[in-house]
Amino acid sequence: MAEFKRNKLELFLGATRKYMQVRGAMSQKDLAEQTDVGISTMSRFLSQKSTELNPQLIAKITAKLNIPLHEMIDFVEEDFADRFIRLVKFYKDELKEEDLDAGELVDSAPDRATVKIEEELSANRREEDKARINDKTNAKSNSDKSIREKLESLTPRQRAFMTEFLNLKLEERDLIVDLGNNMFQYFKMKGMDL
Repeated sequence: MAEFKRNKLELFLGATRKYMQVRGAMSQKDLAEQTDVGISTMSRFLSQKSTELNPQLIAKITAKLNIPLHEMIDFVEEDFADRFIRLVKFYKDELKEEDLDAGELVDSAPDRATVKIEEELSANRREEDKARINDKTNAKSNSDKSIREKLESLTPRQRAFMTEFLNLKLEERDLIVDLGNNMFQYFKMKGMDL
């Protein structure tokens, strides 16, 4: 399935270059580092030496540069547009989480509100630890949860993965399941807890 219109690639690359300048005169190296992509991969993509149009890379670039979707949606095939928009939103959420983590490290002297929040978090962690112990001893109660309750308890990242997984073809889903089973067996063999 074609995910992007090759004849509109220049449109996307033009928007990318434009927003690289608007967002602070970024170089290809800066963009590669901020999107966790290899510098050579980014360079090949932006100079059109790469034959593959990687949806993950394009979504990461779109999210990092905060390119408005209306400026580059013509580049995306109609059938893939919804999935692409979800992918961009996922990467934007991921970037927000990273920004929050980095912001927490900036202030080294916590104020009273921070200390109070940390105390509440540690109390919540203790309650979660107790709940985990109860869940392990009460495995039946976990199996009594409905599928809806289990799905509602997923994190946004896990939901994005589930959505992507469910949108795969049957053979692709089987491949992911096989890989997951092999990983679980490997971790059990090494004595690692998940």
